[in-house]
Amino acid sequence: MASVSAALAASAAGFQDLFTPSGQCIACHNNIVGPQGQDLSIGYAWRTSMMANSSRDPYWQAGVRREVLDHPQAKAEIEDICATCHMPMARFQAHTEGAKGQVFQHLAGTFADAGVTAHALDGVSCTVCHQVSPGNFGQTSSFDGGFIIDTAKRKGQRQVFGPFSMDAGRQSVMRSATNFTPTESVHIQKSELCATCHTLYTRSLDAKGEPAGVLPEQMPYLEWLQSDFKSTKSCQSCHMPQVAGAAPITSMLAQQRPGVSEHVFVGGNAFMQRILGKYAEALGITTPPAEFTAAAKRTEEHLAAESATVSIAPFTVAGARVTLDVAIASLTGHKLPTAYPSRRAWLHVVVRDAAQNVVFESGALRGNGSIVGNDNDDDPAKAEPHYALIDNPDQVQIYESVMADSAGRVTTSLLSGARYLKDNRLLPRGFDKSAASQDVAVQGGAAQDPDFTGGGDHVRYAIDVGRSAGPWTATVELNYQPIGFRWAENLKTYDAAEPKRFVKYYEDNAAASASLLARAVATSH
Repeated sequence: MASVSAALAASAAGFQDLFTPSGQCIACHNNIVGPQGQDLSIGYAWRTSMMANSSRDPYWQAGVRREVLDHPQAKAEIEDICATCHMPMARFQAHTEGAKGQVFQHLAGTFADAGVTAHALDGVSCTVCHQVSPGNFGQTSSFDGGFIIDTAKRKGQRQVFGPFSMDAGRQSVMRSATNFTPTESVHIQKSELCATCHTLYTRSLDAKGEPAGVLPEQMPYLEWLQSDFKSTKSCQSCHMPQVAGAAPITSMLAQQRPGVSEHVFVGGNAFMQRILGKYAEALGITTPPAEFTAAAKRTEEHLAAESATVSIAPFTVAGARVTLDVAIASLTGHKLPTAYPSRRAWLHVVVRDAAQNVVFESGALRGNGSIVGNDNDDDPAKAEPHYALIDNPDQVQIYESVMADSAGRVTTSLLSGARYLKDNRLLPRGFDKSAASQDVAVQGGAAQDPDFTGGGDHVRYAIDVGRSAGPWTATVELNYQPIGFRWAENLKTYDAAEPKRFVKYYEDNAAASASLLARAVATSH
């Protein structure tokens, strides 16, 4: 570990010219009290987010190791690409020096190390996002971590952008503390800022390591552009909610400002937040575990309130046949789930008779994180189809993207993924699947399902209740996993520390890997 620090020490001084550790920002941007007495500390809120822990994410580390083992000839390129948005400060600095970004060399260090390693471990930190300028916003060149940061100005001259104006006195204080000058600019509140790292294209490789096409890996921004939300809500509107009333943004020289955005970066990965807290010491994380527990709870509350609703149309009963229609309405401004393809949402439907005996169940979650009846969880070579009608317990409506390699085989390797066999993730309101660009197109059976449209889906369940007696009660849940079973299970074959560690974490916590998005109950008459 010491040798790693020594090897990187030479670049530390130059590195400080471009970025500042989050600790220097937290000093003034913590201990902030809101108008209702709530804690609005920017640093404390940020440090439990996936952005703050982007480099410490054990699943990401396992995934990078897997790709390197699968494609050893491309090791340097893989680490460079994967560091772009997970270790952005270290990678950006490397590129200014004509070098590639690294991953595993930095992971051998600690936050106490100086320069490059400390910044690599600092994740997506304050002086990354707040230094990005809008020169190429919304353009293809901005995607895949193609954000622009001015490297011409040196220490003491560099700017950080925010939505508020600041008087000369406060500017002087911040410049003295951080060597940055706060500068007003509303581009920091635009979705195009987030799109620079959250619009990702993967250059696929075949079994020989040859180029096999380009996979649109993560497209929430382009999905949002084809939704009704593009004219009403930005990414920040949902993921950095504004405080009601005026609030300060610092604990010293405080000034009340309207429209302050909380830096919670609330998303959908409560499962990983709990893992980060539970194994903080092993992962080299210094944030108190209790803060991750609170953050995970906040994430689940957000998912339950802002993701979707489900409803059940009146039952139709004809002899031993019970029919019910389930409607899902998406509330998000992008696909649900969106971005990284390990994510999936699905319907868990249970029908009980008058004596509360289960007469039908589809989509139960096993303790190991797999879904009963899901073809892909049972067989890595298969994929569960999209359904308009479900009449068998072995059929499960799963909203997901499923990749295929250049030979058409199902895969969970990003660098092997050449195209999608299936993409029936729920569409945002206003999304026209018939006019969607190929990068965000619906794939598989959902493309021909007339009930699968912008804003949601309808699924009919036709159930044989046998000789059971009604009235029958149906319970429908829309559940969500940020890391589906197959994505963890496929790491088992890799004899390396990072995959082995994450598989152990997953197996020990899989029973709690899902979050509830929505629930509905109805009884036949």
